[in-house]
Amino acid sequence: MGTWDTKRRPDHSSGITPADMPRMFRSLCRSSPWKWQTLRFEYADEPRMDAAAEPAMVKAWLRRPGALRLESAGGLVLHSTTGINDSRDGFYVSATRKSWLLPPQLVTPVYDDGGLVRRRPEAAYGEPGFGNGRFAAALDPVELAGNAPVPIEFPSSNAVGVGAVREVDHEGRPALETVLTPNPAYSPSDPGMPICLPGRTLVRIDAGTGVCVASHSLEKATASYGHWLRIMAVDEYMLDDLFLAESMNLTDVRRHISWDIPA
Repeated sequence: MGTWDTKRRPDHSSGITPADMPRMFRSLCRSSPWKWQTLRFEYADEPRMDAAAEPAMVKAWLRRPGALRLESAGGLVLHSTTGINDSRDGFYVSATRKSWLLPPQLVTPVYDDGGLVRRRPEAAYGEPGFGNGRFAAALDPVELAGNAPVPIEFPSSNAVGVGAVREVDHEGRPALETVLTPNPAYSPSDPGMPICLPGRTLVRIDAGTGVCVASHSLEKATASYGHWLRIMAVDEYMLDDLFLAESMNLTDVRRHISWDIPA
């Protein structure tokens, strides 16, 4: 088990050999729920195929669990969560076991020596989505690794085959990049919009958050399939007003409040 400090800022390169990199890559893919609470980012539902040509991006603010705001590049609100404070009485009356699961931030996974998640516990996983399931899957790309390592005797039961892993810079942040090939065991969260299509897919995982920041199919027939994500800030303070259709006129406690004392 890693300490709090190593879980937040692990030294991924310490004592890691090339043979260990696929294992570390899979552990990073499992780690997103425990590495951040809020995220401000820009997202494009297409790969960036040319460094000089940036795809059309939308601006996003996300606060776990379930709060999401999206704006166009021009500032037009495309989506805003409106039910983050709704009563859940009707949900819990169903009395299903799943309805009583805790958020992943309230349960403890099994960590490896580098502070990454080796085995995920049962919890109420799920990210808010927009447009298609790949948006949510990129924020928590566990579909690329599974909840736990597979038996060493059955390596083909991994969700995907992992090629050579290398450290790269993605929009000013360190990331791990590799080429993935889906195995028969690959079960994407949204079968209609998986991160990896059949064949080879180039993927990048942000080292600090565990978010899948880029994917790009390397097959000629599907070369336009993929996504691009630029992380702008991690764990910023976000008010409820940001995600509601109508302002609640809450006070932003980060700002100085002046007190006028009458003479």
